[in-house]
Amino acid sequence: FIVTRIKNLLLIQMKNKKILTTFAVLISLVGVFLLSLPTILHKSGLHPEYMGSSVNLPGKRALVITTSHAVLSKPGEASGKPTGVFASEMTHPYYTFLDGGMEVDIASIQGGELPIDPESFFFMVKTPEDERYLNDPIAQAKVKNSIPIEAVDVNQYDIIFISGGWGAAYDLAQSPALAIKVSESYYSDKEPIIGGVCHGVLGLVNARNNEGNLLIAGRRMTGVTDKQISELGIEFTPKHPETELRKAGVTFESGTAFLDIFATHVTVDDQQRFVTGQNQNSGLEMAHTMMGILDKRN
Repeated sequence: FIVTRIKNLLLIQMKNKKILTTFAVLISLVGVFLLSLPTILHKSGLHPEYMGSSVNLPGKRALVITTSHAVLSKPGEASGKPTGVFASEMTHPYYTFLDGGMEVDIASIQGGELPIDPESFFFMVKTPEDERYLNDPIAQAKVKNSIPIEAVDVNQYDIIFISGGWGAAYDLAQSPALAIKVSESYYSDKEPIIGGVCHGVLGLVNARNNEGNLLIAGRRMTGVTDKQISELGIEFTPKHPETELRKAGVTFESGTAFLDIFATHVTVDDQQRFVTGQNQNSGLEMAHTMMGILDKRN
């Protein structure tokens, strides 16, 4: 009996050891996968590096405009996940302009502290520019004290960049003040390059020309696709960029991938006054493109 009991205990220990070893291997594999996830996503197309030429524009000024809406709520509801501007859609243009010698201001629909989608700082999607922002007290102060859009003097800027994020679906197209500022900037003496990335293009859809017609009608533009919104399962937001751009009479362009979150596309209208980016992957190229157009013009 004692011998049998000892054998059984040894078998149980061996079995437990195998289970623990298997569990340790699985934990290690999960750890390796998580550590590799940012690289996997990057190689798949998320936040691609900008490989084109860069220019310096000392003495020029840029304005980055964002949403003030902070809740991803469903129709008729006031609560939901926190949201706002997607970090890279603000940090990529901000640091591109800043590193190019430009003075950069940040504005939002309501002014004051603007919301940044917390998910955009998750380790698997966080970019070097996002990390730079998190260690930049000057940029953080601008975000905490953003200029209300109504108080912006658009005549001071050479580039106007409207950032996206889910929050933008709730207040960019709905802001009469923003529509007026876009129209004013288009006709200002500096003739700035105007742009929007992802949901940021919603800030362009209601701007009008001097004849009272929609300013962007007939132009080639891009923005986040209805396909990407459907793939992400967040179709309850009030405005969808592709849909609204088409309603405004835009010739819509876009790239595609097995999932559009890994696609990217930048469009310059024929007049070279509007530069638009498809989604969160397009901000770097878009910002450099805007600076390149301004450099050639000057």
